[in-house]
Amino acid sequence: MRSKVLIVDDDEVLRSELRDFLEGEEVVEVASGEGALNLLRRVNDIGVVILDVQMDGISGLDVLNAIKKDNPKLVVIIVTGNSSENVAIEALKSHADDYIEKPIDAKKLKDIVGRVLDGEIKDEINSYGVKSKIQRVKNFVEKNCYKKIRLNDVADAVALSPKYLSRVFKQQMGIDFSDYRLKIQMDKAKTFLVKLDFNVNQVAEKLGYENSESFSRQFKKIVHFTPTEYRNRTQKKTQKKSQKKTQNKK
Repeated sequence: MRSKVLIVDDDEVLRSELRDFLEGEEVVEVASGEGALNLLRRVNDIGVVILDVQMDGISGLDVLNAIKKDNPKLVVIIVTGNSSENVAIEALKSHADDYIEKPIDAKKLKDIVGRVLDGEIKDEINSYGVKSKIQRVKNFVEKNCYKKIRLNDVADAVALSPKYLSRVFKQQMGIDFSDYRLKIQMDKAKTFLVKLDFNVNQVAEKLGYENSESFSRQFKKIVHFTPTEYRNRTQKKTQKKSQKKTQNKK
């Protein structure tokens, strides 16, 4: 038997809208956090909770924490306004499984709920979740490190606002997006310099820099050596290791 969807929101109009979006699913509604917790203590056939984080009475975050304490595996999707980025981040830190921004995308919501109730793996059903999107951002940067990509380009690729992506990326990764992008570029540059023996001009051109001087400045900022110094130091270390191996064989 297919599980039910629990909608928790003190806005009757929004509850009605969500119910319409989820036509075909068995939906239960409550108008408060207290009501949600009481219901979940009695009913065990709820498969997913759609929870507004901004409600009167018990806050949505407190409801989320209580749900996850009692039933960590129950999937909770939070609903947040576009101006509630901090709340969304806090909810994700409290182990919300996904989030939906207002105005709600009906197709997106129905897709997520459908996957949950069909029993797919949680990490896979969170194709719209922040952790999944951050991984997509990382993949995008690595694949496009040869181009002059901007935060706006990546934000468009993962359907988030640039401002929100910037904040949540640092929250999840502990590093600014621009610094992460530069680090990936410089890791590629190291490979070009040492393993492929490109000269500095070739590396700069490969990574989309207008000239070798601007590339060298960025490289030194991250690696703390100029490209030539880095290659020479790395080659010397490699030679020493090779010599030690040869001596040990004798």
